[in-house]
Amino acid sequence: MTDSNLIPTVQVHSGQKFVNDRGITAIKDGIKASSQQGERLKKPEWLRIRARGGATYEKVKGIVHEHRLATVCEEAMCPNMSECWSAGTATIMLMGDVCTRACRFCAVNTGNPKGWLDSEEPDNTARSVALMGLKYVVLTSVNRDDLADGGAGHYAACVRRVKEDNPETAVEALTPDFLGVLADVETVVDSGIEVFAQNVETVRRLTHPVRDPRASYEQTLAVLAHAKAHRPDVLTKTSLMLGLGETDEEIREAMDDLRAAKVDILTFGQYLQPTANHLPIQRYVTPDEFEQYRLWGLEKGFLEVVSGVFVRSSYRAEQVLEKNNVGL
Repeated sequence: MTDSNLIPTVQVHSGQKFVNDRGITAIKDGIKASSQQGERLKKPEWLRIRARGGATYEKVKGIVHEHRLATVCEEAMCPNMSECWSAGTATIMLMGDVCTRACRFCAVNTGNPKGWLDSEEPDNTARSVALMGLKYVVLTSVNRDDLADGGAGHYAACVRRVKEDNPETAVEALTPDFLGVLADVETVVDSGIEVFAQNVETVRRLTHPVRDPRASYEQTLAVLAHAKAHRPDVLTKTSLMLGLGETDEEIREAMDDLRAAKVDILTFGQYLQPTANHLPIQRYVTPDEFEQYRLWGLEKGFLEVVSGVFVRSSYRAEQVLEKNNVGL
């Protein structure tokens, strides 16, 4: 997620990956993606990840496991895990590794935690941030529809503990949609965070079947808009997965919808099918296309647009406050 010369960060996100809609065929830049069962696309040369390791990787891995912190790096099979952990970063999920939803792009386990929460998680998270010397931390979680407040209170408790022990650390919360309950959104937004994120995931037309039926395009827009209206000083952020069968026109429309909701930060990344049981890839988006989408976003007024093949929701999140507006 960061280069080795950047400030280390811990990122905690809800393990959401990238999907496509069955029955759509896309042809772009000579790369054809078919959704018929059994067909697989040949990976382009730019989809190669260099494996990394070493002392920093082992240190981060040790801290994460010692303090029982579930990481989306592992649970969601993130392609950046080796890079990020080697650079002293990690992606950690709050509230366990079992999600109550079943989005068709996501590799995180689905089930019913039946109200279970780790009461020591706020302390463990704060201690881990301190041990890693983080200046920017992203806290995310699985969806917890089994909890009355969707886990908002626990989320806020984790943020407050991080801030108590690490007052100079900036915190980003990449949250569930809390079923659109705005009071729960306010609980997290008021906890002391610098950035509030909730992922729209894909364009309007492809929202279902990409996302669980309890999620919706409009609901995410409403959550993001309310977070900004409630606390204008908190930056808002979202992410789209590409390669699902979306068109350039639909990408532009999504940007306009997000700007209307006053979203500050936008990321784009390539959907990678985690298993044969998940939705297949419709197309591989080229690096040049990712750069074009980044420029479109900046032209539309986003404060920061991070766009690239391996970009995930919180990729290079620590640079947002620096307003770098860099392409990847």
